[in-house]
Amino acid sequence: MSRSKIIAILTGAISILLAIAYLIVVQILDYRDMKPAPTGELTMPIATQMRFNNGGSQNLKQKSMFIIGETNI
Repeated sequence: MSRSKIIAILTGAISILLAIAYLIVVQILDYRDMKPAPTGELTMPIATQMRFNNGGSQNLKQKSMFIIGETNI
């Protein structure tokens, strides 16, 4: 057998093994029967803006700061 024929057979065998592995993975994932993901532990981020005034003068620029937290849905 020539070297190119051995490489062709080996490549075909690897291709068939990958196809079978793909079909097995698809069957395992399809086993869930399209059930939605559990939502018990999902959190939603919340952003709040806080303003700080430097000193008591109204002429000074106010600084803003965003605080990001999480809350359960």
